[in-house]
Amino acid sequence: MATITAAQQQEIALRQGDAGRARRDRRVRFVRQQVVPRIFLIIMCLIFVMPFYWMVTQALKSNEELVRYPPTWFVHDPQWGNFQEATEKIPFWKFARNTITVTAAVVIGSLISNPIIAYGFSRVNWPGRDKVFMVVLATVFMPFPAILVAYVDTWKRISDVSRKDLGINLFGLSIPLPDLPNVGIGTFGPLVIPAFLGSAFFIFLLRQFMMQIPLDLSDAARMDGANEWQIFSGIVMPLTKPALGVIAILSGLAAWNDFLGPLIFLLKESLYTLAIGLTFFQSQADRDIKFNLMMAASVLVVLPVVAIFLFFQRYFISGMTVGSIKG
Repeated sequence: MATITAAQQQEIALRQGDAGRARRDRRVRFVRQQVVPRIFLIIMCLIFVMPFYWMVTQALKSNEELVRYPPTWFVHDPQWGNFQEATEKIPFWKFARNTITVTAAVVIGSLISNPIIAYGFSRVNWPGRDKVFMVVLATVFMPFPAILVAYVDTWKRISDVSRKDLGINLFGLSIPLPDLPNVGIGTFGPLVIPAFLGSAFFIFLLRQFMMQIPLDLSDAARMDGANEWQIFSGIVMPLTKPALGVIAILSGLAAWNDFLGPLIFLLKESLYTLAIGLTFFQSQADRDIKFNLMMAASVLVVLPVVAIFLFFQRYFISGMTVGSIKG
């Protein structure tokens, strides 16, 4: 039987110690890279989900349970009829139809205007292109309240022009012109028309995306006789579907949740959107607020947004990340 010398025993102990340290390092690395981030993400998810959970529980509570102190975290007697009562207390479906109309128009306008403008800033060379783009990009940092007065005044002037009887005087003869459609204050025009003129952030997003598309594709199409519109519609647009999905989601969310715009420009109750309609649950006396009905209506307003985001989140994430990493 072979004997183990002291030197060999020391070497074996060192190897075992190294193996033990390696296992400890792997465990520490696993905890640091896998466990801790997941625990952090779970905590953050709970923080963000908590308001939605509280909104749903408040929507299902009765008036008696709603005023109970301390408040209950779980609903003891769900009142599913609160959702139907919430839609009957205000013209909910009329407001929903107006909101869908505005949102659909804004999404369509954003998907039409922004790709065309971004194509001109990314795929077409013209003098001063980059300088003009910097001016457009600078408007992203301009807060809306800073231009609110001028913005409202502009739409008021448009409203005044559309209400006037216009005509031309030719050789002393007054020729009336057809009446212009009213697209100013009191209509959906101020909420929808700006979407057809482009958004600086969406232009920037699409421009960065289009710049990742090889120019060789456009050059090859030009050699085959394609014009700029054919290149734009047949080559570039199909490749920008992820970014277009992001624009559709972001513009739709902004239009769906917009409160200040409808509050300023919509003067008739028949044109109100859901964001304005939710304030109807607060009575004129400011004392009789149906919080459970308000929360039930809020759930109905938020639910389509959450469903659409969950359904299109793959396009949203890919559209936000593609183009951000080079190489």
